[in-house]
Amino acid sequence: MSPSVTLEAGRVAVAERRWSDAVEYLGRVDAADGLAARDLELLSTAALLRGLADLAEDAGARAYAAHVAASDVAAAARVAGWLALEMVELGDFSGSVTWSARAMRLAASVEEPGPIVGFARLGPGVAQLGSGDAAESRRTFEEVRAVAERYGDDELDANASLGLAKSLLELGDVAAGFEAYDRAIGAVIAGRTGPVTTGVICCVGISDALTAFDLGRAEAWTDLLDAWCRTQPSLVTFSGQRHALRAALQLVHGSWDRAAESIESALSGLRAGDFRATYGAPYQAAELQRLRGAVHSAEASYRRAADSGWEPQPGLALLHLVAGRIQRAQAEVRRNAAGDDRFTRVSVLPAVVEVEIAAGDLSAARRAADELHRAGTARSTPMFEAVVAASEARVRLAFGDVAGARQAAADAASRFDAIGAPYDAARCRVIAGRALLGLGDRGSADAEFRAAREVFQRLSAEPALADLAELMGSRRTGTLTAREVEVLRLVSTGLTNRSIAARLTLSERTVERHLSNIFGKLGISSRAAATAYAYENGLV
Repeated sequence: MSPSVTLEAGRVAVAERRWSDAVEYLGRVDAADGLAARDLELLSTAALLRGLADLAEDAGARAYAAHVAASDVAAAARVAGWLALEMVELGDFSGSVTWSARAMRLAASVEEPGPIVGFARLGPGVAQLGSGDAAESRRTFEEVRAVAERYGDDELDANASLGLAKSLLELGDVAAGFEAYDRAIGAVIAGRTGPVTTGVICCVGISDALTAFDLGRAEAWTDLLDAWCRTQPSLVTFSGQRHALRAALQLVHGSWDRAAESIESALSGLRAGDFRATYGAPYQAAELQRLRGAVHSAEASYRRAADSGWEPQPGLALLHLVAGRIQRAQAEVRRNAAGDDRFTRVSVLPAVVEVEIAAGDLSAARRAADELHRAGTARSTPMFEAVVAASEARVRLAFGDVAGARQAAADAASRFDAIGAPYDAARCRVIAGRALLGLGDRGSADAEFRAAREVFQRLSAEPALADLAELMGSRRTGTLTAREVEVLRLVSTGLTNRSIAARLTLSERTVERHLSNIFGKLGISSRAAATAYAYENGLV
């Protein structure tokens, strides 16, 4: 193709959101003849969405220089404002400050800057938020949104609404924060935002909805992000984080095998260049590993998440709890909660309750549960109410109020069931069972334990199964993986290894290995004993 044809092909590729083709065609022209400022902007955007951060920054910087050389101050200021935001995305905060200063200086030199002054102020607003001055960032984003409204700039309005949402949440005004998010998401749904803005708003919004225990918004916005990503097969940026956010929801809903698939897709996106997944992909991997008892793997995944600069909490503290490192869990969860903003702190309080009870500081657990309850007026969502009830049940049980604990646990289990959160519901049934034991009702307690065990076995939630085994008075109950339980059930029906292998699409050698593991874990040596165990523990 001739340079002019290749250039036009690149422009069309951008319009059609074929980012790989756009980088190839525009890059080819750029290497041969150089690109004009507007086309350099297109190359910068396409490169960013392909995960090519260095190319995106280089093309953007050259676009800025070309606009300055052409005395197009407004265009140069707008590019500088975008680059300031992109530097934040890439974790280059000093670079963001530099580009923000250039944008502000240029905007100030224009007699009638219009919406450009708003774009120039986005970077400083983010910097204020990042430095902990949420009150000042709120004022900045409110002023920027007023500029957007005055000039009818939807892209600026959406970005200002995002910044305002983050500011309001950190200030503790959760309802107003999500109203601002709804406005930004509305612009995305209406197609009034560019691709980078769309991806950022969706990813940040979903993350904050999860932090607020707002499953309704998190699920709707994740569906929106999924649909948007699927229309762009060559999209790299946001592709990994999209799967990490989906995995978080799947963990809540008990779809742990599907979560494992989503996590692998998230890690693949990270390897492909999705810098936004640097924290989310390994953190969700660690969460699943922790829940299934893979302590060493979880530790490695949490460390990888920490390399992003974000603390992998409260997951890491809960992992220490699983591993029996109670004092370390207590120290970490306390430090983390003390350093969080008001919005994030509330999301950590359920873990604080759990860890403080394990550490024996019941007064600290009570204070955390009370703080969680007080936050409910601003966060009245079905999942949050379930979390509050579960924390209350734990504290009441720890203080010996078994009747109150049973009632709160039953309430929490019912609420978790209603939102489709089986693992959390099962944990609440364990609390209810423990309370029933305290009330002297062993039969009802065992019924709660059996219901919980069925869920834990299906999910292969090994730490929860091990804890439950002690409560049920059997060192053996709950030590089997989901696959081992399947094999045991088939053994109890009298099937041979060959028949079991055919039924489960496994090799006979694999079935033999599973059976050997079952015998070792249960301390038995015959198929008859395995069959008896299966019947005794309600597996058939």
